[in-house]
Amino acid sequence: MRKRRVVILGATGSIGVSARKVARDIPDRMEIVGMSAHSSEEKLREAGKEFPGAKLAMSSGPEGVDRLVELATMPEADLVLIAIVGTGGLKPALAAIEAGKDIAVASKEILVMAGEAVMGAAKRKGVKVLPVDSEHNAIFQCLEGRSSTEVRRLILTASGGPFRKWPVASLAGVTPEQALKHPTWNMGAKITVDSATLFNKGLEMIEARWLFDVEMARVEVIVHPQSIVHSMVEFIDSSVLAQLSVTDMCFPIQYAVTWPERVPNSLPPLDFAKLAKLEFEAARVNDFPALNLAREAGETGGTLPAVLNAANEVAVAAFLRKSCAFPAIWQTVEQVMRQHRSIAGAGLDAILAADSWARTRATELLF
Repeated sequence: MRKRRVVILGATGSIGVSARKVARDIPDRMEIVGMSAHSSEEKLREAGKEFPGAKLAMSSGPEGVDRLVELATMPEADLVLIAIVGTGGLKPALAAIEAGKDIAVASKEILVMAGEAVMGAAKRKGVKVLPVDSEHNAIFQCLEGRSSTEVRRLILTASGGPFRKWPVASLAGVTPEQALKHPTWNMGAKITVDSATLFNKGLEMIEARWLFDVEMARVEVIVHPQSIVHSMVEFIDSSVLAQLSVTDMCFPIQYAVTWPERVPNSLPPLDFAKLAKLEFEAARVNDFPALNLAREAGETGGTLPAVLNAANEVAVAAFLRKSCAFPAIWQTVEQVMRQHRSIAGAGLDAILAADSWARTRATELLF
């Protein structure tokens, strides 16, 4: 039985809070040796009292990335959980890999922006990239080390968000308050809006392409309002395996920490009699264009996924400030994508330059 020594980058956010809960639940298997926060210094201090041996760092300020890299490469750590929203986790992730650490990825931007670079570096260094998103963790469990050549489809499930039944004509009047009322998950503001537009699922499609070494054509999305089936894998013999659990991020975090083993915990089991039914329906890709835009970015590759991600971040922030309408989020992303000439096989500098350009262009279009 092995105890993993874990660094949590983003320890005060929703994923970080869940990870700390897991550490309390399975102390014989998980020890937190480092934690970071961006601006919640008081919350980080409180977390530090709970795990007094952990090294703490704030990632705000001009030296913030250097502090994250220092945490991510701590000699005593063997797993780095990256739970930072946005692009701030990319350099620490690559630094952790170069230092021979396994990484657990909860930050979509890392693999969306630089999936080829991250997975290539992990393969070269012989380290694991463990998915923490519930959907990717579900696929990881269903595959259990099987080759991608045996896979016909990776099927990501989506709740559909709060507007899955709304007529398209009503979407222009959506308010931030309405968009932040997710039907099944309790998450941060940005990812909750992404769930409402379906950009969250689009980003997950690109992630899955890199995590599991499949083409975008083999990644699909199905709407599943109950969020109990976290994702499925259809194999070439037409068999489908699915992973089910209650909606609690502690499940995928624990599995990433204890993999390849499973251990008992205090999390609730499923009660199938109470569930009564599980529903599935096609995603409304014409009314919510995020999925098609993400598929295009993933198929094109190069710097285009970074552009999609950056433009979306700017547009979501504008929507939350009530500076633009809800449909302007995907309209802005599409405009920025159309104006970008993707660079194939881009290195980190080109990816970050594309990210910066897209942010500037999206801002110009919105304001």
